[in-house]
Amino acid sequence: MTTIDRTVTTVVFDLGNVLLRWDPAAVFEGRLTDTEVAEFMAAVDFPTLNHSLDAGRTWAQARPEVAERAPGHVHHMDAYVRDFARSLVGEVPGTAQVARDLLAAGIRVLGLTNWSAETFEHAPRAAPVLAEFEQILVSGTVGLAKPDPAIFHLLIRTTGIVPVQTVFIDDSPANVAAATELGFQALLFTDAPTFRDDLVARGLAIPRS
Repeated sequence: MTTIDRTVTTVVFDLGNVLLRWDPAAVFEGRLTDTEVAEFMAAVDFPTLNHSLDAGRTWAQARPEVAERAPGHVHHMDAYVRDFARSLVGEVPGTAQVARDLLAAGIRVLGLTNWSAETFEHAPRAAPVLAEFEQILVSGTVGLAKPDPAIFHLLIRTTGIVPVQTVFIDDSPANVAAATELGFQALLFTDAPTFRDDLVARGLAIPRS
């Protein structure tokens, strides 16, 4: 029987709500009430629209459809795209240090994020640790988005990572399930101390929480 080497050589990070706190409602703080924000997001079907932007659609391409479906709210989506930086409300406590500890231990650190190509420029400004990552695959740039297995296959092809030797961390159960199906050591993110303990349990030489 062949023994599979599951020694971890690589950790792949999701970004939103793993490294960076993302709150789309924060864009409208002081501008709209909570009820008005909820009405806007329902009218434009924000989760579906946002996923399409993450998967490579531009706002210019999506805007006519939104304007037709929700003419009273399209200007709110204009504001969201324009002022996207306001939605990044700080780093998730402790995760950037986990990434730096992994880098210090000689582990490859990569990113795989569902993020619009039009707004990704704001991410490195909000989380400077991203400049230290070996590579970040941005869904909106490649026209694929998690949990589509194709984006994981693209990551494997372009980086040469071995899934069984790679920890993938994400806050979405669907994305974790997709990575698990492809053989990654996939973890559902809850908080940085738990994530750190999970990595230590896998034999990674980083400080315990």
